[in-house]
Amino acid sequence: MNKFLVLILFSIFSFGQSQLKENLSHKTFSAKVIGISDGDTMEILYKENPIKIRLAHIDSPEKRRTQPFGNNAKQALSNLCFGRIVTVQAEKYDRYKRLIAVVINDKNQNINKQMLKQGMAWHYKKYSTDSDYAKLETEARKNRVGLWQDNTPIAPWLWRENKKKK
Repeated sequence: MNKFLVLILFSIFSFGQSQLKENLSHKTFSAKVIGISDGDTMEILYKENPIKIRLAHIDSPEKRRTQPFGNNAKQALSNLCFGRIVTVQAEKYDRYKRLIAVVINDKNQNINKQMLKQGMAWHYKKYSTDSDYAKLETEARKNRVGLWQDNTPIAPWLWRENKKKK
């Protein structure tokens, strides 16, 4: 393969990949939400660069693996922030190079907490010890809101584990 063809293929592959060199860990900034992957993952546009955001403290039903309420969670997140300017309170990057963050929408709503209030996510206790999130999940469970209407909801981390075994 000649060098020119390699360069073209590299350019095509690189298109759409984030070219931002700035480390956004522990920074707060504004950006536009340009995509929703599922109930806990979105894409923002920051300084003309797309960046994947994984919502901190929560885990939502899986959309890709057709978990019950997966599509509902994606729609709920979209309703809260798609196409809007949000404030991103970044924590750190995960192993998939997604930025873990708390996101505040243009109505000053904490999106992460809203997903719990609407019963569209679990408090992700493996990675969060924040008692506010635990209380919001408990309240949603008690009121049988969203996914808590299901008699036997399965946590996303267990759902993923079971799907890997199959």
